[in-house]
Amino acid sequence: MSDKKQLSIEQQNQLINILKLRFETHKNRHKDIDWISVEGKLRSNPEKLWSLNQMEETGGEPDVVGFDKTTNSYIFYDCSAETPEGRRSICFDPEALESRKKFKPNDSAIGMATKMGVELLNETEYRALQKLGKFDQKTSSWIQTPADIRKLGGSLFADFRFNTVFVYHNGAESYYAGRGFRASLRV
Repeated sequence: MSDKKQLSIEQQNQLINILKLRFETHKNRHKDIDWISVEGKLRSNPEKLWSLNQMEETGGEPDVVGFDKTTNSYIFYDCSAETPEGRRSICFDPEALESRKKFKPNDSAIGMATKMGVELLNETEYRALQKLGKFDQKTSSWIQTPADIRKLGGSLFADFRFNTVFVYHNGAESYYAGRGFRASLRV
């Protein structure tokens, strides 16, 4: 991930073209939303484009999944079939990463999300995503975890098996090759 949090005009145009193609290909994810409005919002928020590019570069395949009238913002989620490949083999948060003395992963889900300017999906958002398709049928994704669970050393992750969304718990310091995180971003 780059420390420079802006894209050149050429990079912005390339990303917008990718997002437009994905938007047109998966119309079921954003009924009653028109691309021209989305593109206008994107072009007027270059820092959000940088975050979307981070989602794209790490394999998230971000797409519009809704519009929040109260904040006047479009909602993007990672829509890759499996948890984004560039964000796997990570523990839950920086505290968990620090607690590992041996075999530390390279990063944590919360740490990466913060650097990217995005948030982990919460359980409600994860369940909403699953209504738009079948995601994480072979992998799993860390999701936002209530403070009382995290305080006890735990964290939550979810996946989709047997046509059902499952939410599980694990120690926050654990990490697996098939577990990453899905992000959300409001533009």
